Amino acid sequence: MISVDLTGEAILDNGDEEVGIGIIVPFDLVLDREYWRWIPETVSIHLTRTPSRELPVGIEQASAVSDIAVVAQATRDLSVATPEVTAYACTSGSFVGGLAGEARLVTAMEEAGAKRAITTSGALLLALEALEVQRVAIGTPYDAEVTTRLSEFLAEAGYETTSSAFLGLTGDIFRVSRTSVRDLVIAADHQDADAVFLSCTNLRTFGVLTELERELKKPVLSANQVTMWAALRGAGLANDWHRPPSAPDWH
Repeated sequence: MISVDLTGEAILDNGDEEVGIGIIVPFDLVLDREYWRWIPETVSIHLTRTPSRELPVGIEQASAVSDIAVVAQATRDLSVATPEVTAYACTSGSFVGGLAGEARLVTAMEEAGAKRAITTSGALLLALEALEVQRVAIGTPYDAEVTTRLSEFLAEAGYETTSSAFLGLTGDIFRVSRTSVRDLVIAADHQDADAVFLSCTNLRTFGVLTELERELKKPVLSANQVTMWAALRGAGLANDWHRPPSAPDWH
C-alpha cells in the first residue's frame, strides 16, 4: 500500500463564497425544507433543535422551548458554523413573554456568541415596519389563549389586530393542508387589515402566499418567510422587503 502524507499541505479558505445562517427551532419542527426555499444559493443554513419535551402546543410548550438557557446553549452549538445571523425560529416562543421576553432571547443569543441575533416575532415587527403596516389580521394554528398572546404582543409593539382566526390545534401542525391554510387566511382577513400574518414556523405556507396575496390584494406574511427575510437582511443580502419568488407588487 502506498500512503502519502500531506500533513501541513491542506489549504483552508475563509468561507467568503458562502454566508451561513444559524436557525434554532423547537423540537417538533418538521418543515426544515421551507427555510431552504427562501434563500439564494450563496447561503447555507445550519439548523439545531431545542430538547424534546412531552408537551402539547400551548403556553407551557412555548415557554419551555424559549427557555433562555436552552436558547443560549443552542446558539453555542451553532457556533462551529460561525453563522452571520442566528435566528430563533419559533413564533409563539418569541411572543409568549411579550416584548421584554423577545428582547431577552436576543440578548441571550448575543451573549452566547451570535454575531447578529433575531427571533421570528422580532422579524415580524421588522416586516410590518418595512411594509408600513399598522393594522394586521392574524391566522394561527393555536388555541384561543395562545392566539390572544400574539395579539397582545402586537399591541405592545404598537400594532392593531383587526381580526383573528385560529385552528385550535395542540399538535401535528405541519400536517395542516394547503386548503386549510387558505381557509384560515380568508377567515382571518378583515377589510381594515393592511396585511395578514400566518403564525407558527411549523405551518406549511410557502406554496400559498403568492396566490392569497393576489386574491386579497395585500401582503400575506408567514412565520418562516419573515424569519428568513430578516436573517437575510441581517446578513446584508436583502432589502427593506425581499419578496418571495413570483410575489406580486404590493405598492
